[in-house]
Formats: sequence, C-alpha cells, structure tokens
Amino acid sequence: MEQACAKQDSVCNLVAVFENSRSPGAAPGPHSFEDQPHSPEHQLPLSPEPWEAPPAGEALTSEFRPVSRTYLNSLKNKLSSGAWRKSCQPGASPGPETQEPEEKRVVQELLETEQAYVARLHLLDQVFFQELLREASRSKAFPEDVVKLIFSNISSIYRFHAQFFLPELQRRVDDWTATPRIGDVIQKLAPFLKMYSEYVKNFERAAELLATWMDKSQPFQEVVTRIQRSEASGSLTLQHHMLEPVQRIPRYELLLKEYVQKLPAQAPDLEDAQRALDMIFSAAQHSNAAIAEMERLQGLWDVYQRLGLEDDIVDPSNTLLREGPVLKISFRRSDPMERYLVLFNNMLLYCVPRVLQVGAQFQVRTRIDVAGMKVRELTDAEFPHSFLVSGKQRTLELQARSREEMVSWIQACQAAIDQVEKRSETFKAAVQGPQGDTQEPKPQAEELGLRAPQWVRDKMVTMCMRCQEPFNALTRRRHHCRACGYVVCAKCSDYRAELKYDGNRPNRVCLTCYTFLTGNLLPDSKEDKRRGILEKETSAGPDQSVVCSFLQLMGDKSIRSIPRSWCVIPRDDPLVLYVYAAPQDMKAHTSIPLLGYQVTSGPQGDPRVFQLQQSGQQYTFKAESVELQGRWVRAIKRAASGWTPEGPDEEDMSD
Repeated sequence: MEQACAKQDSVCNLVAVFENSRSPGAAPGPHSFEDQPHSPEHQLPLSPEPWEAPPAGEALTSEFRPVSRTYLNSLKNKLSSGAWRKSCQPGASPGPETQEPEEKRVVQELLETEQAYVARLHLLDQVFFQELLREASRSKAFPEDVVKLIFSNISSIYRFHAQFFLPELQRRVDDWTATPRIGDVIQKLAPFLKMYSEYVKNFERAAELLATWMDKSQPFQEVVTRIQRSEASGSLTLQHHMLEPVQRIPRYELLLKEYVQKLPAQAPDLEDAQRALDMIFSAAQHSNAAIAEMERLQGLWDVYQRLGLEDDIVDPSNTLLREGPVLKISFRRSDPMERYLVLFNNMLLYCVPRVLQVGAQFQVRTRIDVAGMKVRELTDAEFPHSFLVSGKQRTLELQARSREEMVSWIQACQAAIDQVEKRSETFKAAVQGPQGDTQEPKPQAEELGLRAPQWVRDKMVTMCMRCQEPFNALTRRRHHCRACGYVVCAKCSDYRAELKYDGNRPNRVCLTCYTFLTGNLLPDSKEDKRRGILEKETSAGPDQSVVCSFLQLMGDKSIRSIPRSWCVIPRDDPLVLYVYAAPQDMKAHTSIPLLGYQVTSGPQGDPRVFQLQQSGQQYTFKAESVELQGRWVRAIKRAASGWTPEGPDEEDMSD
C-alpha cells in the first residue's frame, strides 16, 4: 500500500504543479514537491514554469506527425493485453509474504492508470486548451472557435474523470478490505463513457485543424511548442496527448476482462463485474461506431470530390461498397477502354476519366440503379475475366484484370442487389399482408423496353439478324436495335418506339420489337414519316389548301425579277408556307413557319408586293394582282396568329 500511495502522490503532485504554475505567487499546495519526499524514480525536476523551454540541448526532438485514419481504426487491435502496461508495472514484484489477490492487483493497476490518465486530461484541458484560449482572446491571431473545435468536449471528459470516476474508484480501493468489489461503481458510471463518441468522431478533423494552424499562425505555434517542450508534457506532442482519450475505453475493456477472469467462481462481485464489462463493451462499440461513421462520411466525400460533386449523386445516406478501374468491352472496337466504377448501396456509377483533371477526376457517364440490376460472369475466350452488368438504364460488358477482381466485383454487386431485394420484399409483405402475391412471374420477353439490352458486337455477325441479308460498308450498314440489342440493317430498323428505360423517348428498333412494343403490324403512314421536312406533296386543289397561287419571291437588295414560284399554305399544315418550283413538284425548295411573322406592304410602292418580317428574317413576295395580294396578306396574318381552319366550310382564299 505504501508503494501505491507513493504513486498516487506522484500523480497528485503533477496536477498540483499545473495548478500552482497557473497561479503565479500562489502558495504551494499540500502535495507540493517541497513538502513531500520522493524516490528517485518518481522525482520530476521542475523549472520555474512547467511549460517553459528546457535548457539548450534538451529541446524536443520529435516532430509533429499527423495520425492517419487507418492507424486510428487499428488502435484497438494494437492495444495488446500487456504492451501498453509495461510502464505501469511496479518497480519490484512483491514477495510471497506480501502476495495480494490477483483481482486486487488488476484493480490497483486500473487505479494507477486512471490517475495518470486524469493528469493527462488536466494537461489537455487546463493547460493546452486554456492557454490557447487566452492567447486567442488576447492577440486575436487565431479564432477561439478553432481552439474549441480542436479540443471538442475534452472539458466534459476531464470533469467526469477528475470529479466522479477517479474519486469513486479511489474510495473503493481504499476500502477494499470491507468492500472488495468495483463492478457496481463501473456500472453506475459506464453510461457516461458514451460521451467519448463525440471526441472520437471529431479527432481526425481536430488533428487536421491542429496541423493547419501550427503552420498558419505563429502565436498558435509558439504556445503549443512552449508547452510541448515542458517537463510536464513529458517530451510528447499535443497530438500524442490528444490520442489518449481515443485509446482509453479499449484499455478499460482489457483491464475489466482480466479482472473478471481473475475473480473466483463464488466472488460476490462476479455478476456485477460481468455486467460492467458488457456496459464498457457497449461504450467501446459506441466509439467504434463513431469511428466507422466518420470513415464512411470521409470516404463518401473523397468519392464525391473525384466525381465533381454532382447534385443528383451527393447523398450522405449512401454507403460506398466498392470502387476501382475496369475495362469496357466495346461492341465496335476490338480493344477495351479504360473506365471507372463506383458502387454504392443504391446505384452503380459508370465513369470515364476526364481529359483535363481540374477538380474532378472522372465524369459520370451512366447511373445504373441497383434495383432491377443483374450481374453475371461471361464466357468469352477473347476477353477473359469479363462480366455483364445489366440495368434498367444500360447494360455493360466489363473486363477485370484478374479472376479474383472479377469475382470481387460480382460478389459486391450481387450483395447490393440482394440487400435491395430484401428491403423490397419486406415492404411488399407489409403492404400485401399475409396472403402474399400470387401473380405469376413475368416472362423474359416482357422485359423488352424496360431495361437496356446487351448489344451484340458488330464483328459477331456478318448479316442482318432479321432479314439475313449480308452487310457491306456502302449499301447495307450495321445498326443496333435499342430494344433487343440485335445487329440489323437500316431497312429492318427503320422504326421508332418509346422505351421506358430511356425515359419513354422514341428509339430506333427493329420491326419485331416495334410490333411487340406498340401492337401495330406496321407504323401508321410509314412512307410519310420517311420524308424530310420539305418532302410534302403540293396541294394544288382549293379544297386541299388555305390559299395557293403563283408568287414571285424577290431579292432583298433589288427588285430583279426571279422566276415565279408555286406557293401553298396547305389545310393539313396551315401554319407553314411551302414554296415549290412548279405545281406538280413532290418537294418544296423552301418552307417558312408563319407563326410570329408580321405582314407589311412592300417598299417598292407596288400594291401587289408584301413582306414577311421576323427577328431580322425578311421575305418579299409579289402577287399577280392586288386582290390576290390581299388574300395572301389575310391568310398569312391568320397563320401568324395561330389560326387554323376547322373544316372545309371555312373561307376559301385559294386562287
């Protein structure tokens, strides 16, 4: 007990040094070094101020090194049951005559490490934290909020351990003969250890801020360096001291496990100690969950930055499952192309590298929803380690660099698919009730148009997969049906149908898919749909046009005569003026949409001339008579205002 008391006095002396040095001129406390004898191994030589710089030659040699997130995550594994406790072992092992129960030695070790830990918390909160706050308030060289962010809730942690945990533990050890138990004490105080999750979650950000302001602010650096070089700091950097709270809860767990193992089977504290261990384990899990959440958000942020922070992708609730480069097998090119995949829990992003990597490294080419996605291995001698990803938005043939990488991608995609399907089935069961859904599964053909097909590669076929006519480079070229993915000729794919996977936009499809998707054997007025915008038959008869006659289209800068043209405003397209070279031509050489045009008399003083003007565009026409000019002006004014004839009884303006 004398040795334990000596160690306790040493810790208390260290805390007293901090307090006395912060109050210049204060009288030494009851635990000052002047009043207490100490053994050489615990003697701490003091300078006038505990954070003053040491004499020349004793300056701190360690440099500030940031702690990586990987190291932070592996702390628990690195805390072996004995390595970190070597410095806490007594100088000489007790002899057989003074042998104490093993569980008592574990409790004593817990008390000693707690005393040293409280001293470190005192250094963090009452020295580093308060000194930096005072300097920030005095010099305004750095914000006080930065200091508060660096130290997070260290003040709450310090007060809890100094005012509650350590005193309770000390009283129980002092009264060990009458009350040989600590399980009830730890049970009472363990729930408060969850406050560590906030500190652990903020640790990496705090380390980054500390490194930034050490480089950015000279007064900040001077305060930190002065305290780090003091004997009270133990020649350790501020970041090493900040790491102590991160390591503390795993140490509690290890010590309490050993305490439970050392307890006799009939010990009165066995049940309480086991419950306390469970609560400490829960607190450790809480801290581990905070670390995992911090790593998840940091990983998401890194990915979003590489993708350019696109609004429809950035979502903090996403979970990053896998990312990495792959090769895209092209249906036209013989060599695969470098691509990049990012798999989240709800979507797969197919990305291409940016040529100019300023900011974002990749551009998202396609987003494939995991819901409805399928993945399978491909058997292809030309492209080994290839696999197929088929989604509603697109189907991709991809090649990995090894079989292990291919299997890993397939497993990751399938795990995401299974998780989405599981949630979907749970939702359906909740909605449908106990009866379930008795609907038969849809046949494979009914997926036509619902998901992007796998395109057949060009070199895999030599003839149209519908009409079996051979392809050639001039008159029969290869095309792909967007519904089934077949390679077909232009004649067999000269149809368009709306595809749901492409937002119900019309796409080129083959006749077979067109018939299935629309229910029509042939497109309505297919011949008319193949004509261009000028390929419209002339409407020579009065019953087929709003107005039609010969007009002379005149130049803008002269009234030089131009051969007259046959002009028509057809009834089936009453808002467009078509200009033909002759009344029997099948194709107009000019078409003028009349909406918004203004009609005015010509500048030549001829009453048969009129002009069409809109946004700098101008056409000048000359009719064969004044009456005909009037009919054209009235018809064009109506068309320009959006008027359309409702039937054959409308006023006839034809010549």
